[in-house]
Formats: sequence, structure tokens, C-alpha cells
Amino acid sequence: MKTPAIRSAELTLLVLISLICAGCTTTGGATYENEPPLIDAERNPSAEAAASMEGTTPLAEGGSKQEEGEVPLAVAESERPNEAPKEVIVRGGGSRREVIHDLVTEAQTLLHDVELQYVFTGKGKNQVLRGRPVAFALWSDAKQQWSVAQIELPRPPIKWKPGGKPLAFRILTPGIQARHVKGTGAERLMFAFSQDGNPLKVYGRKFPVFDNNLLKRKQWIALSQTAKPIVYLPFTEDTFDPGFVSSGKEFLVATARNAIEDLRRAQVRSTAFPGELLADAIPPQVIATLAVIEQTDDSDYAEKQALAFDEVLSQYGLKQEEAYRYSVSRANALGPMQFTNRKGNGTYALVVRSCPGARLDPIFERGATNLLNAMKAAVCLLDLELAAMPPDIRLAYRANPDVLGIFPVAAYNGGPRNVAKLYRVLSRTKVKLDQLSRPTVQLAGTPVTCPCVWKAEGTDVRPVAIPRYNNENRWYIQKYQSIVSLFE
Repeated sequence: MKTPAIRSAELTLLVLISLICAGCTTTGGATYENEPPLIDAERNPSAEAAASMEGTTPLAEGGSKQEEGEVPLAVAESERPNEAPKEVIVRGGGSRREVIHDLVTEAQTLLHDVELQYVFTGKGKNQVLRGRPVAFALWSDAKQQWSVAQIELPRPPIKWKPGGKPLAFRILTPGIQARHVKGTGAERLMFAFSQDGNPLKVYGRKFPVFDNNLLKRKQWIALSQTAKPIVYLPFTEDTFDPGFVSSGKEFLVATARNAIEDLRRAQVRSTAFPGELLADAIPPQVIATLAVIEQTDDSDYAEKQALAFDEVLSQYGLKQEEAYRYSVSRANALGPMQFTNRKGNGTYALVVRSCPGARLDPIFERGATNLLNAMKAAVCLLDLELAAMPPDIRLAYRANPDVLGIFPVAAYNGGPRNVAKLYRVLSRTKVKLDQLSRPTVQLAGTPVTCPCVWKAEGTDVRPVAIPRYNNENRWYIQKYQSIVSLFE
């Protein structure tokens, strides 16, 4: 593979027009407002664009994190203004991380002037937007050159689950083959591409965010004209690097500590532990852990274990505060910490009202997608959840917050009902609160199927399977126990 220095000469006329971000660590967050080309499907037939979209149905609620919801337009509109174009300086040599940064920056530059292709069907008042266009910046190692491929996803969002029926799509760029890899929305949608039998690596993606009100009213022309394109790169194996994993860990710990210190300087008091500061009630490692497990799919974790965490940490290392900004679940949980705010009066609004000293951003779309603000909100929420728990849980948590953190994180994931269920499960399996311990290695010959909690008896620590009560919550606890020590 040629070095970035050699590539720069070849890319000068094609790519190096302007720098989209001041540093290489922010791969998301840029928005572009080019006038979209409107294409009449009946007048522009294409054999390459004929992949079937038949049999698609509206996407169901719930399921994998790869089944994504619509990003609110307000999130895209809250992006930082575009900076003035700058000359791209591609550094030669360097580490793999530096090479990845250079490629991502070049891809952003390439996508700057790419116009998304909005295809319409029908005539006059019956004209309908056929699908959602998405553009990908592709690098060929074989040819040492860039290309752009456009994919069209169906509208409305389709029913797709990992391992199920393949995602229907059209490829609008002749000569390039595409295969859907994962995801359906702004945060996780990813394809694998090839041309003439050679793989093409994805280093950038341009995705339009729609006005949901216009969607509901089926105002298709206005929808395409007001869409906010964002350049944002989901996880790919080509951008994975152990250095990003390490820097992602450091970034999350530093941000969690900053959130705690902000609360300390504001002298915010704990609700769960009267007379104490909120900053002393919730350890920063618990908050950093939530930022990872909220973005780790259960099926990915079951299959990959620690590697699933590393992939999430690599995203934080590469994109820093922009990571998971566009993460939206089918239940409309938003941002890296996955807050909800149903009809403007949900969990996030409750936390803002209940924790005034934290000075949280009152605008949900802005506050939930700002990692520092969302982490402070998470501290407040965990404290409120703890305050509603029985005294014996609070007492045990105060003595051993990392291990007993399974209770507030269970509440964070599923509310007080799941805390009560977990409490009953432990009683039924005869695990006392003061016996809960950190995970250790299972003894050979006595395997226990997890999700588990770990019970200490004298010097022995053994796993105890968590009986079924809520499968998502059980795996949430398992993920928490598996990673929290990483941030200490």
C-alpha cells in the first residue's frame, strides 16, 4: 500500500479541496446543504438500481441495536457550523492510527461536494420519494484511488433483524457491488463494497437526516430539500486499531471524571445519601462503563465477548465526543448514554427537573448527544434510582459500589421494576448482598451458563446463573460486570 504522502500527489485534483474538520479525531458532525438532485425514476431507469424492494414492511419496535430509529432533525441542526476550507496536509509514514486518520479526512473531503440522489416515482400530486440515498467514500488498495458509491434504502424503514431476511436496497452507482453488513440508520448502517473482484474499503459515509414532521405529512419534495446530510463513519474493521481502543478508554474515563468534578464544583447534593455530595455517590468508572455497554449489542457481546467492547471503545478513540451522537434506538433512546424523553416529559426531563444544581442542558436533543452533559445526567439518574431502592441495597452499595453497581445499572436499563426482580432472584438463589463479588475465572469441570452474578463464600468465589426475569436486563448486568474493572 502506498504511503499517505504518495497518495497525496494523486489525490490533489480529486480530493484535497478542503478540510472538513480541524482535527482528525472528529469523524462526524459535519453537515452539508447542497441542493439535492431530484430524479424521476420513470425517466431514469437503471439495471444496476433494480435490486428488489418488494415484501418490505414497517420496522417493528424493539430488538437489536442495529434496528435503529430516526435521528431527530434537531440533532443534525445542532451541529457546529462548517469551518472555512483548509489545505489538507497528508502526513507520510506514521502509525496505523495516523494512516486511518488521513484516510478518514480524505474521505470527508471527497464527500463534501457529493450530491445525494433523491429518486421520485409517480406524477404531480402522486409523486413519492422512493427511498433514502446514502453515499459511501471508498478506497481501493489495488488501484490506489477513491470512488463514491450511492445506495438507496427503502422508505418507510423496513423490517430487518440481524440473521434474518436480507436488507432490501438499490445500488445507484454502476460497476460497484454492495453487500449489507449491519445497521439500518445513521449510527450503524454499513455495507461492504467491491469492484472488479477487488474489495473497496469504507472510510466515509454521507447520510441524510429527515424532518419527521414532513415524513408524517408525506411532503416528499420538501423532505428532500430540507434533509440535513451528515458525514459520519460507523465502525468498520478497516478503522479498528488497538491504539484507538486505549485512547477511547482514556477519553471516557477523563470525560466521566470531568462530569463528576463539574457536579462537585456545583456542590450538588445526593438524594440517595442525604448530607453527601452527589460527586461522592457514583464512581466515574460506573459512568464510563454505561457509555460502553449502552452501545454494545447483546448478540455481539455473546458472540465476541471482550472484542465487542473493544469495537465500541475504538469508536470513542477515533471520534471522541462525536461517537454515538446519532445512536437512536427503536424506542427513541438517543445519544451515547441512550436517554429517552417521551413527548418532551420523559426520563431526561425528569432528571433535569430533579437535579437543578447540575445545570443540565434543558434541550433534550442537544443534551442527550453531548457526552459530558449526558454523563452528568446519568450520575443524577443513578442517584435518583438508588434513592428509591430498599435501605439494605443502598447500604450494601455504599460499602461496595462497583460490585453492587448491578442494581443502579439494572435500574438505568429497565427501571425499578427490574431492580425488584433482580432482588427477588438473588433471594431465591440464596445470594446475600454482602456475598456479591467481582467476576473471576470459572473452575474447570463446573461450568455455569451466564448471565451470572458471583458469590463469595470464604475464600471461594463461584458464579451463580441469573434466572430469567428480563433477558435484556440480565445481559446488561453481565456486560457491566465484565467491563467495569477496565476503567478503575
